[in-house]
Amino acid sequence: MRDDAVDLDATMRDMGERARAAARSLAVAEPGAKSAALRAMADAVNADAATILDANRLDVEAAQASGASRAMIDRLTLDAGRVAAIADALREVASLPDPVGSVAAEWTRPNGLVIRRVRTPLGVVGVIYESRPNVTADAGALCLKAGNAVILRGGSDSSRSSAAIHAALVRGLEAAGLPRDAIQLVPTRDRAAVGAMLAGLGGSIDVIVPRGGRSLVERVQREARVPVFAHLEGLCHVYVDRSADLAMARRIVVNAKMRRTGICGAAETLLIDRSAPELVAPLLADLQAAGCELRASDEARALFPGALPATEEDFRTEYLDAVISVALVDGVDGAIRHIERYSSHHTEAVIAQDQQVADRFMRHVDSAILLHNASTQFADGGEFGFGGEIGIATGKMHARGPVGVEQLTTFNYRVSGNGQTRP
Repeated sequence: MRDDAVDLDATMRDMGERARAAARSLAVAEPGAKSAALRAMADAVNADAATILDANRLDVEAAQASGASRAMIDRLTLDAGRVAAIADALREVASLPDPVGSVAAEWTRPNGLVIRRVRTPLGVVGVIYESRPNVTADAGALCLKAGNAVILRGGSDSSRSSAAIHAALVRGLEAAGLPRDAIQLVPTRDRAAVGAMLAGLGGSIDVIVPRGGRSLVERVQREARVPVFAHLEGLCHVYVDRSADLAMARRIVVNAKMRRTGICGAAETLLIDRSAPELVAPLLADLQAAGCELRASDEARALFPGALPATEEDFRTEYLDAVISVALVDGVDGAIRHIERYSSHHTEAVIAQDQQVADRFMRHVDSAILLHNASTQFADGGEFGFGGEIGIATGKMHARGPVGVEQLTTFNYRVSGNGQTRP
C-alpha cells in the first residue's frame, strides 16, 4: 500500500474516532448550549461573509474554467443574499424544539409497566455532497441540533467555500463550549476519502447521507456498509387536470420549473389532461417565454408546434436545467400511470379544483412529497419548517422526504415499573 494511502486511512480513522467521542458529549449536551452554538455560528458566518465570498469566487472561476454546466455553476455560486440566508438558516435551526429526549409515545400496560418511546441521537452522520457549499452549514447545524457529530465531505468544486463556512461553524462550537470535533470537514479532495467513509471508518459512522448527482448516489448506495438516507434523483412531475384554474396553473408550472432549475425539487415533466387541450398552448407559451426548452410528445406538439419532439429518454431525465418534457395523459389515472412508470418518487404535484381528483392523486401516487395546487419548489426542509434539510430521502425506512432535525434521531424504549416480574 502506498504511504499516502496509509496516511489517508489513518487520517480518516482518526476523524471517525474524534467524531465518536464528540457524539458522546453531544448526546447529553444541554439544549441551550446547542442553540447558543448555532447562534454563534450564524454570527460568525455574517462576520466572515467577505472571506466566504472570496473563497466562493475562486471556486466559481475554477468551475467555469473547467466547463461546468450552467446548472452546476448556479448550485455552486454564493452571493451576499445567499450567505445571509445561510446565517438565517442557522438561527432558524437554533430556534427549533430540541428533539433529543422528547417522548414520541407513552402508554401503560395492564401490569402497570409504563413504556415511553424517547428520541435519541443517531450518533455520527457522514454527509457526502457536491457543489452546494451551503450544505456545509445546513448539515452541520441539523446534526448538531439532533445531538449528532458529523463528518462532512464536500465536492472538490466547492472546497474553498466549504472550508470558509466550516471555519465559522467551528468558532461557533468553541464559543458555546462544545467540542470542535462535533463538525469536521474532510481535509482532502482525494476520492479515496469517500470510500473510507462508505466503509464506516472502523465502525465510527452510523449513517451516510449523500447529496449530489446520480453517479455519486449510485456509488454510495452500491458501496456503503452503513445505512444510507438518499434519493437517486429528483424526477418531479406536475399534472394539470381539466378542472384546474388556468391562471393558477400558469403561475405554478412556471415557478415549479423555472424558479431554480438546478435543485432536486424542480419540475422535469409536465403532464396535461388530454380532455382539456385548451390548456396546452398557454402553459407551454409561458414556459417558452421564461426561457425553457420544451420537449413534447407528438400529440402535444400538434397543439404547440414550437416544442421539440420528446424521446422516451426525455421522460426518464432529470435535466436540472431550463428544459422540460411534456405529455398529454388520460386524466388523473393517466397521470398516475405515467408517474408510476417514470418517477424517482421524490416530489409530484397535482393542479386541480376537483377535490376528488386531488384526493385520488394523493392516495395513488407513491412519492415522498405530494403537493396539491402548489409548486414542487416547496420540496425543501426549510419550507416545511424544518430549518433546512440535509437531503430528501425517497426510501421507505426511517426517514422519508426532507431529512431535518427529527429525522436525524432514532429512539429507544424506556420502561418504568414498580417491582414487576414476568410469570
